[in-house]
Amino acid sequence: MRTKFAVLALLAAGFASQAAAAEAAKPAAPAMKMAPAAKKGGDAGLITSAMSAAPPAIAAKATIAAMGPKGMRVIRKGSNGFTCIPDDPQTPGPDPMCGDENAMTWVQAMLDHKTPEVQKVGFMYMLAGGTDASNTDPYAQKPTKENHWIKTGTHLMVVGNQEMLTHYPASPDPDTKQPYVMWSGTPYAHLMIPVK
Repeated sequence: MRTKFAVLALLAAGFASQAAAAEAAKPAAPAMKMAPAAKKGGDAGLITSAMSAAPPAIAAKATIAAMGPKGMRVIRKGSNGFTCIPDDPQTPGPDPMCGDENAMTWVQAMLDHKTPEVQKVGFMYMLAGGTDASNTDPYAQKPTKENHWIKTGTHLMVVGNQEMLTHYPASPDPDTKQPYVMWSGTPYAHLMIPVK
């Protein structure tokens, strides 16, 4: 889960940077210690990697943010409410992500170990792929016999509405080739929708 949690942390930090710029009174999210993604190619490489997470129409107008030496930095300001984060080279597979504002609020709640706002639906893209994660523990750092590590692959995520999850499989060991609930039984349960 370290990999998915790390990527979600990057997204949250990107959202916090946008919110801090918009409202100076709001505190920024704490910066995570992670290596900058897609170092080769400088900012152009970071932008290309981040944009690979979402459809071109979304990625073209999204904010692009990446980890820098002093925490999250906005590389390109967007205009559509989405924030895209490039791949983290420290994770085993491709994991650029792109989420809307509600998804970023959900991620921040998870990072703060708080219950996300009810009925505030958010949407995230991971169209370049996803890395392995625990399907039962949002904070798992590595596979164990108890935390049901799964391969997520390329997918979409819908977060923020537990009621919509009742008609989807919520097994700890789901078939990841069809929609399923990740982190069932936690405040962070969300719908995973494979796209390949």
